[in-house]
Amino acid sequence: MLKQLFIGRLLRTITEKSRKSLKSALLIIGGLIVLLPINVFSAEKALQIKGPIIITSEMLTADNKTNTALFEHSVVARTTDMTMYADKMLVHYHKDTGNVTQIEATGNVKFTKGTRAITSHEAVFFSDENKIIFHGEPRAVEGENVLTGTKIIYLFNEDRFIVEDSKVFLIKKKGP
Repeated sequence: MLKQLFIGRLLRTITEKSRKSLKSALLIIGGLIVLLPINVFSAEKALQIKGPIIITSEMLTADNKTNTALFEHSVVARTTDMTMYADKMLVHYHKDTGNVTQIEATGNVKFTKGTRAITSHEAVFFSDENKIIFHGEPRAVEGENVLTGTKIIYLFNEDRFIVEDSKVFLIKKKGP
């Protein structure tokens, strides 16, 4: 009888310790599951546009009912690492936060980032997808290399291009 009582207490102690260990393990796993998306999100954010978007122009017409701002004549939109030029930009912004959601650029569009320049007649920037779609004889130039097509999509997060009806001119440099 004393032996059974001892074994019963021992099993309860082992079971309680197992429960505590299991709870600790579940808390650790739960914490990792909660933190993992934050780290992935942070890594994704690091690839997005850096700094605020500063837009200048000769004329601005703001419409708070439609949450848009129309910039006209010599429009320049800058961030810390890229610049877009156009004759006109229609900027859509979020009603509550004021964050830019989309920019429609028309007329003599030029986008520069580092040594890369893309020109076209029209371009649309989508901030939620971190991409710019260039229409109207788009042309990308980096160094002496040239890329043309009917439509060029530039994906910021992946630093990747998708080009419809592409034509590429690669200049071979002299040397090894």
